[in-house]
Formats: sequence, structure tokens, C-alpha cells
Amino acid sequence: MSEIDPITLSVLSGRMEQIADEMDATLFRAAFNPIIAEAHDASHGLYHAVSGDTLVQGKSGLPIFVGVMSFAVKAVIEKVAADGDLQDGDIFIFNDAHIGGTHLSDMRLVRPYFRDEELFCYLASVGHWHDVGGAVPGNYNPAATDVFQEAFVLPPVRLARAGEVNRDIIDILLRNTRLPQSAMGDLNGQLGALDLGVRRMDELLDEYGASTITAALDALGHRAEALMRAELEAMPDGRWEALDYLDNDGITDEPLAIRVGLEINGDSMTLDFAGSAPQCAGPVNIALPTTVATAYVAIKHIFPGLPANAGVMRPIEVKVPEGSLLSAEFPSPTGGYTETILRMIDVIFSAFAKVAPDRVVANAYGTINALSIAGKRSNGQPWVMFSFYGGGHGGSLEGDGLNHGNAPISTATIPPMEILEAAYPVMFRQWALRPDSAGAGKHRGGLGAIYEIEVLEENGAEAFLFGERGRFAPKGIVDGQDGAMNRFSYEQDDDWKVPPLASKMRGIKLRQGQAVRLETPGGGGYGKTEDRAAENVASDVARGFVDAERADQLYGTAWREISI
Repeated sequence: MSEIDPITLSVLSGRMEQIADEMDATLFRAAFNPIIAEAHDASHGLYHAVSGDTLVQGKSGLPIFVGVMSFAVKAVIEKVAADGDLQDGDIFIFNDAHIGGTHLSDMRLVRPYFRDEELFCYLASVGHWHDVGGAVPGNYNPAATDVFQEAFVLPPVRLARAGEVNRDIIDILLRNTRLPQSAMGDLNGQLGALDLGVRRMDELLDEYGASTITAALDALGHRAEALMRAELEAMPDGRWEALDYLDNDGITDEPLAIRVGLEINGDSMTLDFAGSAPQCAGPVNIALPTTVATAYVAIKHIFPGLPANAGVMRPIEVKVPEGSLLSAEFPSPTGGYTETILRMIDVIFSAFAKVAPDRVVANAYGTINALSIAGKRSNGQPWVMFSFYGGGHGGSLEGDGLNHGNAPISTATIPPMEILEAAYPVMFRQWALRPDSAGAGKHRGGLGAIYEIEVLEENGAEAFLFGERGRFAPKGIVDGQDGAMNRFSYEQDDDWKVPPLASKMRGIKLRQGQAVRLETPGGGGYGKTEDRAAENVASDVARGFVDAERADQLYGTAWREISI
């Protein structure tokens, strides 16, 4: 770090973050599908030329991609080492989740950046494509037993050689999607983001020189490690554990344990997931890269001042038993990875609550409720509405949890109702907060939401749901109470129905005028209910957040003396 002064380091750190931010913005503006354009389910960054480690990531992209994209770049580095050939202008593309993490909907592009004919670093882009084949439109197949039932699997291949795009690869991609126009638009958006990244890196190195930028990147890694070690040294030594469950794997209706042992020893930490469920038949498995990346996301929440740099993870050991659903091997299905990593974050937070409750929040709603509604329009054209939905966040030392928030694995936003209604033949009968869903406590959890979606297309549609928290509620901490569980139902000719697996269902037939309803979980509470201020209870009752009689049961009747 002595090779570069602190002021220059700060300036260069901001400049490189801005490059990644601009790449994010370029894709968000160019993408065709609303999961990228509106929900921002994408990410860009700079990665080490030799190790593939994360150097810089954009602030608008998904945090889960920080660690995952490092594994994606490493996969390209291994491929290059095997064939011994890399040229300026090469671009690699793939979606294999067991190599690059997350799931097959996330298409990864990796491009080497050269300076003076020498490899300087890698640029990478990842975005959630709307549909990449498989048995279920939108690719969240809750009954998948291998990856081939989830989507088309593409290993790392060259999309471009020395700047010349291989049209054969594009033809293969477009033949394996229900929505080729959307896929082509998203691909062009990612290519444009990489082009922008190259131009901005050229400008940066023209101004400062390669040696100065290299010194800055090295210093940022050392600085990230030092900050993490300082945070850990301030914590007490010891070991703490937490346990939670997934509802089921979508195949067998049996709970799946996610267990963590948190151990702090001086300036190092271990997260040991021994005791977690073995690899399962259904699609809630995740590959090891995803597990490591999730640990980083949880740590970043707990220590928010840390940078998006691989140096943060140097003092942290992540232990995952072989054969676990957290270290699944190909071709195990991984399409529902979001549900598993949310439960991982919950147990890490719950473990940290035992040692540093001031640093964590109670469990958030714990599911993205991936809902696909698909069919054909009267002209024969297919349509696929895929989206995810919000819920309540956990209470904390600082106050009540956020109502109707986004999943804590990401900065992705819930696509607006108006965008979804404009793009697809559906109508939202209801989009509202869910009363009595918040976990009680000194600081209550946030409220979940109610979404009721009616099919307008005369040909009807099919619905597919991949969710969680239908059997195990979001946990409160520091004596706070649990939030309400997830509840899904769908309309049929005779009545409303609920799926036998609570949170997962495929192939629900809906006629024109019929609907599906999501009632999403609330967040867990923080602290004892008797410590909640009476005026806060009165305010909640006045706003319809909690029923008056339920408020009496949870908090007593002192709130009734307060006029709101």
C-alpha cells in the first residue's frame, strides 16, 4: 500500500467503481426484459487477470454476484489455460450454474481486457434472461430433478473471437428460448456494457498508466482484508450456532435443514455449515460458488462499510460438507437457488444475533416467490410473465422492519404493477400490505404483501410458483416473535385452492378471469413485545397494520389510552 498515496487510491477506487456503475446503467437501459430493465437483476465488475478475484463491482448490481462472478471468471481462466489461446476482443458466454454459481437464467459474459498487448484484467457482465428453455416458462421449475429440466445448459464458449462475433452461438441461444427477441435484446445490452467498460478502462489507463492502476488494485485488496480483520478483532471470541429449514425440495414434502456454526478467533472467522441437509432431488440445491458468495453477502450486511472486493473474504473460512445441498454437483437442479441462499442469510443473521444483536436484523420474509404465468395470445405468440415479489423485513435495534421490501440478497426492485400489466395480459386485482403479518417485538417486523393477479387472455394461462416460508416462519431475534408464513392460493371453478407442497406448484391451469393470490411473509420482530412503545402500537392499529384485538393479545391494552 506504500506504493500509492491514499488520496490517489481513493480517487482511483471511485473511478473504477464508476466504470462498473456505468456498465450496470448501460445494461439496465438497453435490456428488453423487465427483470433486468426494471428489477436490475444483473451486475458488472472488474476481475483479477490471474486469480479471477473480484476487484471492483458496480453498486447497482446484485450483491450475490460479487463472489459468484469471480468463480465465473475463474472458469474462463481455466478454459484459456486448457487451450492456451486468448486474444484481445474475445468474449466468453455461459450459464452453467455448477461452474459459475446461481442458476441457469443468469447468463454470464466474460471479456479479457488487454493493455499494450498484455492481459490486464477481466470485465464481466451477468444478467437474468427472461427464458432459457427448459420445462417451465421462466425456468423456475419446482419439480425439476436435474438441470436439463430447468433450462438449456451452456458451458463456457467463445461468443466472439478477436472481436468477431460467432453467429452460430447466437443461433443456438435463440433457438433455445421461448422469447428470442427478448434474449437478443438482453445479449446486445450486455455486449454494449462490456464495450463501454473497455472504453472507460482505456481512458483510465491513458490518464494514470498501467503501473499506477495495478498498484491501486493491489492496495484495495489489502485494504479490504485489513478492514475485515479489524472488524473481527473488535468482536468477542467464541462459537455460536443457528438452525432453520426449507419447506421442502419441491419433490418430497420433507423439511431440509440449513445449519451454521459461527466461530470467531481473533481476526479470523469460520462459517461451518456441517449438519445441513444432503443434496436433494429437487431444485433447492446450490453449487459451492453460490454458497461462498452468499456468505459474503451476509457479511456485507453485517459489516456494511466493507468494500466489494475479494480481500474481505481472506480472513473468513467457509466450510461446506461434501454431498450437502450447499455443495451440489452437476447435474443436480439449482433453479431455486434464491430460496436456499435466503435461508443461509437467515441462519447467519440468527447466529450473529447471539454475539452482536446490534449488528443484525431479524429474519426477513425469506422467499422471492418466483411466479411465472404463461400462455399464448390469440395470434399464437407465446407470452411469459415472470416476476418476484416482496415481503416484510426484520425489525432491528434501530426500529421497525421495512414493509414490503425487496429480498436482502440483492438490490433488485420489484417490477412495477403498471409495467407488468402493460407487457402481459394480466390485471392486478390487489397489490397491498398484508395486515397482521409482522412479527411482534419492541421493534416489529415489516408487513408482507398481498398480490392477486387475474388472467385476461381469452386462451387462459398456466401458473408456476417457486417459493418458501410456507411451513417455517421468519424468525424473530432477541425475544422478538416470528412473522407470518407465506400463503399461496389459486382460483378454480369451484373455489380457491392451495398447493399440497405449500410454497411450490407447477402447471396450474387458469381460465380467463381466474387469478392467483400471494400473501407474502412479514419480517421477524426484534426485542420483547412488552417493551414496544404504546404510541407505536396505537399507530399500527390506526393504520390497519394490526387488528385491535390482536394488538391487545400481543402488547397489552395501554395503547388504547392514546389518541391517534
